[in-house]
Amino acid sequence: MSILKEADQQLIRLLADGQFRSGSQLGEVLGVSRAAVWKRAQRLADFGLALESVKGKGYRLAQPIELLDPDYLRDCLAQRVAPADLHYSLITNSTNADALAAAANAGRPAVFLAECQLAGRGRRGRQWQSPFAANHYLSIRYPIQGGFAALGGLSLAVGVAVADALSSLMPGLPVGLKWPNDLLVDGAKLGGVLIELAGEMEGRVDVVVGVGINGRMTAAQAEGIDQRWTDLASVMGEAPSRNEVASKVLVSLLEMLANFSVEGFAPLMTRYQDYDQVVGRKVQVQSVDQVLTGVAAGVSPDGALRLETADGLKELYGGEVSLRIQ
Repeated sequence: MSILKEADQQLIRLLADGQFRSGSQLGEVLGVSRAAVWKRAQRLADFGLALESVKGKGYRLAQPIELLDPDYLRDCLAQRVAPADLHYSLITNSTNADALAAAANAGRPAVFLAECQLAGRGRRGRQWQSPFAANHYLSIRYPIQGGFAALGGLSLAVGVAVADALSSLMPGLPVGLKWPNDLLVDGAKLGGVLIELAGEMEGRVDVVVGVGINGRMTAAQAEGIDQRWTDLASVMGEAPSRNEVASKVLVSLLEMLANFSVEGFAPLMTRYQDYDQVVGRKVQVQSVDQVLTGVAAGVSPDGALRLETADGLKELYGGEVSLRIQ
């Protein structure tokens, strides 16, 4: 997949509503010939956008898309939380990579959003499927005092914040959490969390919180996913507004991070228990050097998984760990 040129971006915005527009109309707006419009229209398939062309009518996207509105999102954040810098791209390699590469801004939070990721990442180096304007890809770079020791349970706290946001926007959504970083609906993966560290300075650590949520994804777009998955459109019958989802999730995350930076994960344990899809179930936990089987017994105040094994109760931490429900 190649990088979107400015003309490609203009064409996507013109066709986003799914209505037919003639080649001459598009050419007039873009300042190019009808032949050039045809060439640019063919490029949209490179970004997973199915285009229809009908003689006498022109071009349209087979399925309308809702692009994110950065001005709307900035207004939502300004009304609800402390100021944050918001960076928006139609296409990028990875919003987490963008956040990691950004310069620290005197402790001010920074938000990174994109319509598509060319190299989206999940935990343990896995690829995160990121089709254009189908799902939600966002990252927050946030300063937390207390260094690395203050980050225990952060991925669980992020899961709670996202689940709270989705539940408030879509009452009845049966969303749950699988330790340490998955959002589930009926056992199928709806989204995930990726925590990375941007560096430590003067007693403060800049943490990057990455969140991916499946919104409306076709089977072809999800072909590379190697586990059961679902999306908001499948669960709710209709995909909610991408801008509403993004605003709710961002506000919830920034509010949570402000509290977490002072109080840590412990105050969120009860809310985590409400979403916990693992407690009481037999699980297998695999790390680099061992495989443990036991019954999940909840989590500790610092975010560790409590596991009842044949050798007694053990506490396990996230990192390079994989958990499977038996």
